[in-house]
Amino acid sequence: MNFWIKTNRIVKLLFPKYIWDIPNCENKVFLTFDDGPTPEITEWVLEQLKLYNAKATFFCIGQNIEKYPKIFDRLISEGHAIGNHTFNHLKGWNTSNDNYIENIKKCSVYNSSYSMIENNLELFRPPYGKIKNSQAKALRKLGYKIIMWDVISMDYDQGISSEQCLSNVLNNIAEGSIVVFHDSVKAKEHLQFVLPKTLAYLKEKGLHCEAIEI
Repeated sequence: MNFWIKTNRIVKLLFPKYIWDIPNCENKVFLTFDDGPTPEITEWVLEQLKLYNAKATFFCIGQNIEKYPKIFDRLISEGHAIGNHTFNHLKGWNTSNDNYIENIKKCSVYNSSYSMIENNLELFRPPYGKIKNSQAKALRKLGYKIIMWDVISMDYDQGISSEQCLSNVLNNIAEGSIVVFHDSVKAKEHLQFVLPKTLAYLKEKGLHCEAIEI
């Protein structure tokens, strides 16, 4: 199980063009949130981050940006980075290359339409972490950076306890880690238990939460 929670070094070596972590000597870690924006949940996450002066990266689904533009604009105004998570959460392995790329481009259009920023629109995380090599190659040619993760919280897994979810994070996070959470209905219960404790732990350890800027 730990192999999947903490991305194995061999996996990182096998797929070096994906970004799994961001090594640094400044005690920085990178919290990321997939699947939003989601009413109440994303807003709660923002309040928690604000308490610790923490910045994060939100990999947004285009159709959720379309539904909740005010929440999306709040992400921008509060200084967080934005990434693309497809328009409607497509799994790359089950989608033709043309349809997949067009879906991602559609999400980018919504990113641009509802915000005044242009930076970080090239950040992309594949839903489920599933993407074909051919799709990844095409995206890189378009200027996208494919952001994977060093640690996954498993907050979406309702088959584990919130305590286990917290352990997944605290036992594996380190300087440079990219950590995955989800600001989604499915992850809400675990997230509300884990995120405040994670932020408190990071502050105690002198680790700073920053947005991804590549």
